[in-house]
Amino acid sequence: MSYQIIFFAIAAGLVLYVVGVYNGLVSLRTRIKAAVQEIGNQLKRQFELIPNLEASVKGYLAHEKSILEMLADARKMVAKGQDASAKVAELLPKLQIVVESNPQLKGSDVVGKLMEELRDTSDKIMYSRRTMIDLSADYNIRLVTFPSSVIANAFGFKPEKGLEVPESELQTPQVSI
Repeated sequence: MSYQIIFFAIAAGLVLYVVGVYNGLVSLRTRIKAAVQEIGNQLKRQFELIPNLEASVKGYLAHEKSILEMLADARKMVAKGQDASAKVAELLPKLQIVVESNPQLKGSDVVGKLMEELRDTSDKIMYSRRTMIDLSADYNIRLVTFPSSVIANAFGFKPEKGLEVPESELQTPQVSI
C-alpha cells in the first residue's frame, strides 16, 4: 500500500514538473512574440512620427523666418528713409499674434522638442530590442539545459532565431531642417 502512495506521489510530482516546465516555455515564447511586436510598434512609431515632427518643425521655422525677414525689411525701409508705414501695417497684425501667443520666438525650443522625441523613440527601440534579446536567451537556454530540454524536445519547442528586422527598418530616418 505504501509503495503505491509513493509511486503516485512521484508520478504526480513528475507530471507537475513537466507541466511547470511546459508552461514556462510557452510563457517565454509568448513574451518573445510580444517583445517582437513591441519592437515593430516602436519602429512604426519612428517611421510615422519623425517625418511628421520634421514637417511641423520646418513649418514653424519657416513661419518664424518669414516674420523675422519682414521685420528686417521694415527696419531697412525706415533706415533708408522710405515710407515704411505700409510694410509696418502689414507686419503688425502678424507680429501681434505671434507676440501675444509667444513673447519670444522659440524656434530652438521646437528643435529641442524634436530632438527629445528622436531620443525617446531611439531609447524605446533599444529597450524593446534588449528585452527581446534577454527573453530569447532565457528561452534558448531552457531548451538546451537538462531536464527541460527533454520536455522541450518532447513537445516540439524550437529555438528562437533572435531579432530579424528588415534592413530598411533598422536605419534611423534622417532629419533635415
